[in-house]
Amino acid sequence: MEQIQIREARFDDPDVQSLISLALAELSNRYGGSGDDTPVAASDFAPPSGAFLVASSSGRLVGCAGWRTHGDDAELKRMFTIEQARGRGVARQVLAAVEESARERGRKRVILETGDKQPEAIALYEKCGYARIEDFGYYKGEAGVLSYAKVL
Repeated sequence: MEQIQIREARFDDPDVQSLISLALAELSNRYGGSGDDTPVAASDFAPPSGAFLVASSSGRLVGCAGWRTHGDDAELKRMFTIEQARGRGVARQVLAAVEESARERGRKRVILETGDKQPEAIALYEKCGYARIEDFGYYKGEAGVLSYAKVL
């Protein structure tokens, strides 16, 4: 795989939405239903109260993640890497870019919800310094939900 480029993108861009569809399909395979019913709007990721980032290689989108304001925190949403690009550090690079974007816009912490059927995501977050916190989001109180935070 060639070098990864990371840039901000509009969440409602059709190419971004194609990537989001892949992410939701994978979550649906793991959890059933739509994969994630958390309300998300393109405006959630509009600066300065959020940002959406994409990773590309050879002109093809291979990963993404965004953050939106949640109180004083940045909430990580829609973290995803296509299957063909996994194991090459794409997710780690995107996560670092999200953290830097949130830090630049005054956030002191990144928080996130994930689930117990995503061991790869859990391993990444823990390796990158995220620690478990009390559940906070859309799935608060649901079986299998795991919430994490990292101080920036």
